[in-house]
Amino acid sequence: MQRSPLAPESAPNLPPLAGVQIGTMNSGVRYKGRDDVMVMAFDPGSVMAGVVTKSKTRSAPVEHCVDALAAGGDARALVVNSGNANAFTGRAGDVVVQETIKTAADVFGCSLMAVYVSSTGVIGEPMPQDAIPKSVRALGPKLQPGGWEKAAAAIMTTDTFVKVATETAKIGGVDVRLNGIVKGSGMIAPDMATMLGYICTDADIPQPILQTLLTRAVDKTFNCITVDSDTSTSDTVLLAATAKVGNAKPENANDPSLKDFKRALLAICMDLSQQVVRDGEGASKFIAVRVTGATSPGAAKRIGLSIANSPLVKTAIAGEDANWGRIVMAVGKSGEKAERDLLRILIGGTEITANGMVVEGYDEAPVAAHMKGQEIDIEVDIGLGRGKATVWTCDLTHGYIEINADYRS
Repeated sequence: MQRSPLAPESAPNLPPLAGVQIGTMNSGVRYKGRDDVMVMAFDPGSVMAGVVTKSKTRSAPVEHCVDALAAGGDARALVVNSGNANAFTGRAGDVVVQETIKTAADVFGCSLMAVYVSSTGVIGEPMPQDAIPKSVRALGPKLQPGGWEKAAAAIMTTDTFVKVATETAKIGGVDVRLNGIVKGSGMIAPDMATMLGYICTDADIPQPILQTLLTRAVDKTFNCITVDSDTSTSDTVLLAATAKVGNAKPENANDPSLKDFKRALLAICMDLSQQVVRDGEGASKFIAVRVTGATSPGAAKRIGLSIANSPLVKTAIAGEDANWGRIVMAVGKSGEKAERDLLRILIGGTEITANGMVVEGYDEAPVAAHMKGQEIDIEVDIGLGRGKATVWTCDLTHGYIEINADYRS
């Protein structure tokens, strides 16, 4: 598959992270000639935080992750496969999950609830019961401290490039690192809290605090992206902390010592989530929609998503048509408060509307020129309050149809 034109020019080299070992292999579930299973093992004392899809038809692996997080968030192993989502597979899907976590618990000497599982790929196709457990047993003695890029490649489906990121921070003067990988290209409109994201840190942070920090970061990043408005049955973001660097434990989520860690966590979530948008199926343009002046931050976000999810807006941008009337339409259909005479729209920094109509002397030339670029900026000022939000999306091209028409072929 051709690499997305919006892909980063290069990916960072992720160094080993204390307390994490990784391995990948091919299970034969769907793909030939590439690894499709990834296993991470965490040292004793590690904890996990996570957010998962709110889909009412979420997969068996997601259901287990919910149970494991509720059991306290101890973390010793993570098993992820691509090619089959193990979603809507009934009792057979539950059996695959149970066999996988039993095998991992045996291999790594831990409880069932210290094992986390994820699956991504085709929905509704039964998975061979022993394929993933056999892979876990084979990989157990072969895990290594590095291999983040291989892990990111193993969990890809329609992705066109490996998505990784790394950040460093300080907690109480002690250096800590965060490494992260993500997969996702289509069926992207996370509602969390086919998109999977995994971040690890060597910091020592109690699980309840880690959970709060992740939830806050995801709400500003992964929950502010959309490719096609479709929420997957498998959306999961997990954050493991291995407690290997010996920083003083923070007392709560607002502990001043966490200021730099919060910055780094937000940065890595922003980087990974925007990489997903840049790999949107068939995408040729990366679009930022900034909404200000809404009645609340939530209202601003809903207006932004209404614009970002509009097929008419997205296809106009794909065609490099400066049809700002479609943005007016999307604001109006959002269900949030808006007044015609207060609405301001800017594209590429050029003001287009004010006082309920197009601005006097409006020249479309700079807007049309902006639309020919790969980075599109849309600003909408509702003019009613102080609520603001930014969401990120991509255009909608014929390539999206081609990829999804052939997905099961």
